[in-house]
Amino acid sequence: MSRVQHLTVDEDGQDQRLDRWFKRMFPHISQGRIEKLCRKGDIRVDKGRVKSGTRLATGQVVRVPPLPDATDLRARNIAVITPDDEQMIRNAVLYRDEHFIVINKPAGLPTQGGTGHDIHVDLLADALKFGNEDKPKLVHRLDKDTSGVLMLARNGRAAKALAKALHDRETRKVYWALVAGRLPERVGSIHYGLVKAAGHGPHGAGEKMHCIHPEEVDRTDGAKRATTDYAMIETLGPRATWVGLVPVTGRTHQLRAHMAAIGCPIVGDGKYGGNSQSNDGEGWGAKIGGDISRKMHLHARSIALIHPFTKQPLMIEAPLPEHMKRSWDLFGWNLKWAPKDPFKVFE
Repeated sequence: MSRVQHLTVDEDGQDQRLDRWFKRMFPHISQGRIEKLCRKGDIRVDKGRVKSGTRLATGQVVRVPPLPDATDLRARNIAVITPDDEQMIRNAVLYRDEHFIVINKPAGLPTQGGTGHDIHVDLLADALKFGNEDKPKLVHRLDKDTSGVLMLARNGRAAKALAKALHDRETRKVYWALVAGRLPERVGSIHYGLVKAAGHGPHGAGEKMHCIHPEEVDRTDGAKRATTDYAMIETLGPRATWVGLVPVTGRTHQLRAHMAAIGCPIVGDGKYGGNSQSNDGEGWGAKIGGDISRKMHLHARSIALIHPFTKQPLMIEAPLPEHMKRSWDLFGWNLKWAPKDPFKVFE
């Protein structure tokens, strides 16, 4: 823990927001922490109380209260955002305009915080302001181990428009997955309903979605109807399939639960495909062995919609994560073989 410091603003700090100056000086201190210190009056400028957005001038003196160092924060399981973290999320940007930012979310990075999730997209969104006063807002999410296209709104008007487009199903999200086994048809739909079952961990941690027959949905408490369209892109005999998936509805773990329910779990999905099962041909399980990564092979490949403000078609594609790219290379699958929308081939 440091002592109280009084730092003089240099020429680089002229007309800079206090929070941005503070992050430059102390990159391990989070935006939320800076705002709290300002509200409490612990951070002052020329002995006066200030807001995080206050503009600084050369020669002003900033009172900096005692601050923990990065090691102290990590020891207390408090998230520490490093410059490398900020650069990582900026490098993930696929598209940006005045209304939206689209990123290629890395596999393993949660969209939002939760038990055991210190660093997540919502926390890193401060690094995606690009000149705006406020950080971009999450409107939809991806599972922690699912990579790919994630769209954020840069203002409240954009958030409302995107939420409406998602709710009205005016967006089209196509996922790519590597699944174990062979699909029952080249193109089809899955209509199992989904009901949430609590896990066996503390406070129900480890909850899981269970598939039920569509006729049972109305008679089952908490059950919701769900539909997933699938289209086969390439196969490795009866052992594995490269499949395109469209979640017609947007239920929790829908794609993962639906693929497992038809005997073709997503490779690397221990929750729905089982950790100890293997799939050597027509068998059932989420492991196919060999040099294939055990990470989840589910990727939000693209999102397409009519831009709510420009009224022009907008279609963003996200490159495969490295572990999936290695699997595709191992199987000799060429990404150019896949149409932008695999379902158009069968229309």
